Amino acid sequence: MAAFEYTAIDARGRQKKGIEEGDSSRQVRQALRDRGLAPTSVVHSAAVRNGEAKGSASSYRLGLRRTLAPLELALFTRQLATLVAAGLPVEESLATIARQSDKRRVSALVMNVRAQVLEGHSLAAALGEYPSAFAAMYRSTVAAGEQSGYLHAVLNNLADHTEQRFESVRNVQMALFYPVLLFVVSIGIISGLMVYVVPKIVGVFERTGNELPFLTSALIEISGFLRANWWIIAIAVGVLVLVVRWLLRQAEFRLAWDHRKLRLPIVGKVVRSGNASRYASTLAILTSSGVPLVDAMHIATEVVTNSWLKRRLAEAVQKVSEGSSLRAALEAVQYFPPMLLHMVASGEASGQLDSMLAKVADYQQKELTRMVTTMVQLFQPLMLLVMAGLVLMIVLAILVPILSMNQLVS
Repeated sequence: MAAFEYTAIDARGRQKKGIEEGDSSRQVRQALRDRGLAPTSVVHSAAVRNGEAKGSASSYRLGLRRTLAPLELALFTRQLATLVAAGLPVEESLATIARQSDKRRVSALVMNVRAQVLEGHSLAAALGEYPSAFAAMYRSTVAAGEQSGYLHAVLNNLADHTEQRFESVRNVQMALFYPVLLFVVSIGIISGLMVYVVPKIVGVFERTGNELPFLTSALIEISGFLRANWWIIAIAVGVLVLVVRWLLRQAEFRLAWDHRKLRLPIVGKVVRSGNASRYASTLAILTSSGVPLVDAMHIATEVVTNSWLKRRLAEAVQKVSEGSSLRAALEAVQYFPPMLLHMVASGEASGQLDSMLAKVADYQQKELTRMVTTMVQLFQPLMLLVMAGLVLMIVLAILVPILSMNQLVS
């Protein structure tokens, strides 16, 4: 039985869309007619995913987004963990989640996963059909739970991990929202003053023929340059952005840049803490689920965003596979915080590596949140001071000639 996405017309002429299971599109069409619906389009969800639904533009657009947002993934994992822990079979749990979701895209994805399970595939293999929605770490954890027979416990751990990661990312995004908005508004206000307001006001002083102060003259020159060459500046900025993006896609340049970032005073600490937290938390959830250490290290390496660290961690995987301790292998990477190395050594000595990794991952995430929050709190007043200074400069450039004219008149 497979999942089909349909579009139908009800008795009142309203269009309805949804997901229906069936052995064939003909069976789904008949089921829709039995419910008083007139089907206009019935497409296998797998065809939609691959972009084969030529007759339905909306279905094709739906197929381009076979992924889950972080919040959707966290909610799906928690619901699945709760239902499986309650004793429901996996296929029934998936069907319940699909009916529960109010987003047709999510329902279609879950129903496709359920169809794979009904055909005899494991849950991990079914999730593997959607790598953009379920990462390698996620699938490996589910596979370990299925093999060990403790899928409900593994899903609960995975749900906790997914929710904590979502909360951490959201907290950082919320902290950065106001400063970014303030910066954009500041640039907009200053640009508007320089391009539209200043020329009209200062133009009055030019017509008097009096010698203008240096600040006023400089402001007039800057304003004239922006008005005459704004399109050149826009093109230059666009070209610069494209060049930087192209360079970052070059493996050697990206490697050198990522290595440089690790050694920067403030940015380097943020990058190191973020990657250490991500690596440790992934390694913790995998090892606690029964995944062998070498395999867990290989999967956890993929979640690291810094290419230089990723290359060094690949070397660490090789060292551990050759018999080295995890602590010695990670120490050779050179850019992991000492706290992580000490906790790993303690975990290896006590046989509680997974719990130690979870603790150090939580510590590193809190440290990252604290650093980002501190930087944001410092940036906000700094941005206000910069904006106030620029506005003050513009006001002085306008007021000084006015005061000079008043003195001449008096």
